[in-house]
Order: sequence, then C-alpha cells, then structure tokens
Amino acid sequence: MQLLQVGGLTPLTTTDYPGCLAAVVFCQGCPWSCGYCHNPHLQPVGQTSQLEWDRVLAFLKRRIGLLDAVVFSGGEPLLQAGLEQAIRDVRDLGFKAGLHTGGAYPSRLERLLPLLDWVGMDLKAPFDDYARITGVPGSGAKALAGARLLLESGVAHEFRTTFHPSLLERAEVLQLAEALAGLGAKRYVLQEFRGQGCADPALAAFSPSDPDREWYGQVALRIAEFTVRPV
Repeated sequence: MQLLQVGGLTPLTTTDYPGCLAAVVFCQGCPWSCGYCHNPHLQPVGQTSQLEWDRVLAFLKRRIGLLDAVVFSGGEPLLQAGLEQAIRDVRDLGFKAGLHTGGAYPSRLERLLPLLDWVGMDLKAPFDDYARITGVPGSGAKALAGARLLLESGVAHEFRTTFHPSLLERAEVLQLAEALAGLGAKRYVLQEFRGQGCADPALAAFSPSDPDREWYGQVALRIAEFTVRPV
C-alpha cells in the first residue's frame, strides 16, 4: 500500500472547508508550476514526507469530536496514489473529506468524487490559455474535463481563481466566469493574491489595490453566486 506523501499539516482552520472546522493535509508534489503559488516548496515530486501519514492519523484520532472535516490540499493531491486510502482513513474516523485541486488528473478525480464531501477547484485562466500560467501544454483541457466531472457529480463545491493583474487580465476573469456559467456552475470565488510564500520576487511585491466594485459587479452578473475572498 502506498502511503500519502505529506508536506505539511494545518491543525485547525475555519476557511478551507466552508462551514466546517477542519484540518488541512498538504500533499507533496504538483505537475504544474504556477508562478504565484504560495506553496512552491510543495511542487517538487518525490521528496521525503515531512510527516508520516501514520502520525497524521494519530493526530486526527485525538481530534475526533473537535474537528468536522479533513481537507487534502497541496501541491496537487490527485498526483498521489495514496490519496484514495487516505480519504478512506479519515472517513472511517468520522470526518468529512474535502479536496483542493487544480483538476490536473480528471480520471483520478472521477474515481474519488464518490468519496468526497466537498471540493474546491482552482481555475487558473480561460481554459484555452492555461499553459501561460501552469507552464504545461494541455493543462487547460484537463482542468475543463475536471470541472465538468465535478459539476456532474453533485458533490458540493466551489470554483475559485487567484487574481494577479500581472498574470491575468480582468477581461479574462469575466471570460472564465461566463464559461463556468455556460457549464452550469453556480458558485465562483475570486481570491486576491497574497505574496506570502510566493517564490517570484516580482510577483510577490504586488500590493492589492482598492477593491474595484464595478468590476466585481460585472463578474457577479455572469454567475449566480460570486464572492471575493480577501487576503
């Protein structure tokens, strides 16, 4: 049995699974290289785990009755062969199972969706222009396939995009919101970029400007539930 490669653990969060007190398990490895990533240390594949999965499970057992959910984040959790068993482990302890993913592996997502209670899918750009952000040709087609599978599954979810004006035009966010609405998506979250952890000094130096409520209003017109998540 392949154990989950764990790159870190947040023992308590109120923001990573809507409406639940959760722990976040950060999975090591990601096939994409997004410049604004705030967890670049989790991108390399094949590194030794920072935490053994058995130790994480022991911690979670002590939190039964105190936590509602466990979220698998990254990196890209779907990269790991041990993810399915890890999800089953936390469900066996009575926790809800959440997933943060970019959708890089649609077939793996499809297999795991019946085991998940909630999914947060990060969308990088309009689907035909993904490689500019991820550095990987064909990544947009995979994200689109993953988004469709998520919508078809009936699993609770949100789609969200991290906005950095050096990487994404406001018109592109509008385009992405329209595409999601066309797929049948109802919930879309715009996340303000945060420089903490970003390995690119030029990107990290960006300071968010005052909220552009007119632009937010334009996005909101294109999709049923739109939220801005501040830094």
